[in-house]
Amino acid sequence: MDYKKKLHYLNPEKESKKVEIHLTKTKIRELSISSKDNERMVREQLAKKVSGTYIGLWLLIAEHIRLGTWDLLKSWTGKEDREIEPHLAMQIVNESALCVTGVRIRNSLSCQGFEVLNGLPYISTDKSIHELLDEHTISESKAMQIALGKLRQVRGDYRSNKFAFDPHRIYTFSKRVMPLKKSNPKNISKKNLQAFFCIDVITGQPVGFMIGSSGKTTSRASLELLDMMESIIPDGGLIMADTEHATVEILKKFYETENYEILMPLPRNKKLIAHLKQLEYEKKWAGYGFATTDYEFGKMEHAISLIAQRTGEIETDYQYKGFASSFSHPNKDALEMITEDYPERWTIEEFFNFEASMGWNRISTMNLNISYGKMSLALIAQAVTHQFRKKLPKPYSNWTAKHLADTIFHGIDGDLRVKNDTIIVTMYNVPEKLNLRKHYEHLPEKLEKEGIDPRIPWLFNFKVDFRFK
Repeated sequence: MDYKKKLHYLNPEKESKKVEIHLTKTKIRELSISSKDNERMVREQLAKKVSGTYIGLWLLIAEHIRLGTWDLLKSWTGKEDREIEPHLAMQIVNESALCVTGVRIRNSLSCQGFEVLNGLPYISTDKSIHELLDEHTISESKAMQIALGKLRQVRGDYRSNKFAFDPHRIYTFSKRVMPLKKSNPKNISKKNLQAFFCIDVITGQPVGFMIGSSGKTTSRASLELLDMMESIIPDGGLIMADTEHATVEILKKFYETENYEILMPLPRNKKLIAHLKQLEYEKKWAGYGFATTDYEFGKMEHAISLIAQRTGEIETDYQYKGFASSFSHPNKDALEMITEDYPERWTIEEFFNFEASMGWNRISTMNLNISYGKMSLALIAQAVTHQFRKKLPKPYSNWTAKHLADTIFHGIDGDLRVKNDTIIVTMYNVPEKLNLRKHYEHLPEKLEKEGIDPRIPWLFNFKVDFRFK
């Protein structure tokens, strides 16, 4: 065979991917990079040492390893360890942990240790991230939520068997023509995306979510969320919802479901109020009466179980409220459900107040592939951040996600250097009261004692250890 020039261009093992990256805060460049080039450039940065203010985010590496984040990302992208796509997905997860939006445009994170944390030598732009998200369907994002939920179930994050369904409206500034909606009759109508979340009301941890649309009603989205729940937690439990979920379709589904029961208030219409006024109430304490009965609801084929409460001491001041349940209960259990269990449902509002800044308080696009993917990846960030919180003493463990990110993940100076097969993360001036040294110094040995391989697959099998000065 005659000698041929430039045959290396035909190397089938060198499959390059074009990625748009940030060189600086203002300069953007399209880079053609292969998996081997990516690894070489990351190793080169580590060899030179890295200084930055995002070193605190490296603390989440231990929680990613314990959770199995990398396997989730590989399954979602359909790629292997050395390929670029799982690393880009890791960038999205870590951005969610930082509680930032549009960070790649407003303030580049380059050269501060953030890109290396993702196993990348660069920060990808919004264009590259959106292209990755748009390649993956809604069903793939749902599958990732189910896989994550099963992992969290094994770890004990859903131990109460009491859950809350609740709609969450996320405002958007999209230019698309779309219906304007309001969360309250007194509010101004705005463009928004409606999501339906489910959380464990005792631990406050999210199980999953669905996104509603003009073609997907509350009933349909809630039933899809119930199907997801049955895959994650097959043992079942009590689901508490609000009046918005009181539809014939939802009640029929729960009557057909053996393991899950629903409890929700019914709309206070004239028919229901007239029915409640006719009941004989058992007085439980001052100003509170209680009763159980059957009730013909909508076009249900049979009567539903109704739990009624009456408040007020004077007949002219009586207030009535009725709750629908898909199971019939003795009076003692039914009373406990509406007086002790149902108030726990408001834990979901605490979740939105504390955690929404991780990716559920703003929507930049109404492309559902992108929205589902980004919000599902934010669930991974929330899961590892929750595990990190459990290691912090109070009041630090009760900080909001935004405060935690600003103070620890983005508020600690440090540097990175390599020693043999280990990346040494040095963190300066960390308050001793955070108790981080106890949990993260000599991390490889701690992981091995837990039966976990300390090598980090998205960091090319380097181990990571921490030093506090």
